Amino acid sequence: MLKIKNIHAAYGNIKAVKGIDIDVPSGKIVALLGSNGAGKTTTLKAISGLMPLEKGAIELDEVPIHSMAPEKIAGLGIVQSPEGRQIFTSLTVEENLKVGAFTEKSREAVDMRMKSIFGYFPRLEERRKQIAGTLSGGEQQMLAIGRALMANPKVLLLDEPSLGLAPLIVKDIFQIVKRLNDEGVTILIVEQNALQTLKIADYAYVMETGKIILEGAGKDLLQDEKVIEAYLGGNR
Repeated sequence: MLKIKNIHAAYGNIKAVKGIDIDVPSGKIVALLGSNGAGKTTTLKAISGLMPLEKGAIELDEVPIHSMAPEKIAGLGIVQSPEGRQIFTSLTVEENLKVGAFTEKSREAVDMRMKSIFGYFPRLEERRKQIAGTLSGGEQQMLAIGRALMANPKVLLLDEPSLGLAPLIVKDIFQIVKRLNDEGVTILIVEQNALQTLKIADYAYVMETGKIILEGAGKDLLQDEKVIEAYLGGNR
């Protein structure tokens, strides 16, 4: 479905991504893991059209998208829930969700999607009229994911969804990500929380200083002690 082929990207003289290849098959969860500065977020920005490529190609269903404008890419179904949530703090929960469906002209379709989002995130329904800036960190992350889902994505890009959240909330977020995938959403997730991510990922890539240094099935990498200690942080 989504293919990243030998892409290079840089901030001035700083080479952030140095020729990586990633394959995101339809209906799968693919993880991109690594520490801060590895190039993970830059890769997502490139996919979304927010970061120009120096070299390489990005394809969705064999159609090149790397030269398209971000809004065109979003219209094709690649939708990102960004790092840091970036919700509209002065708007209500409901208004934030409606922003996510800005390209949808059918009010009925918007209402149906919102009902679906509230099925995933009952707390958002309880707070639908609440100002988003007053939500807890976990609730704001749920809202960021919900807003992305309102665009009815073919591929959902999740950038550090567990960042800054308490362990119990992190567990909830990952359970919801798995449920979304079980119901047919293709997901590319960028995370530092490697152990939790590998438990749900079908396949994973490990980045270091702009390069892919390791890849494999999530369950295989989860059992690799060298990977856990050297690249993915901590013990199981």
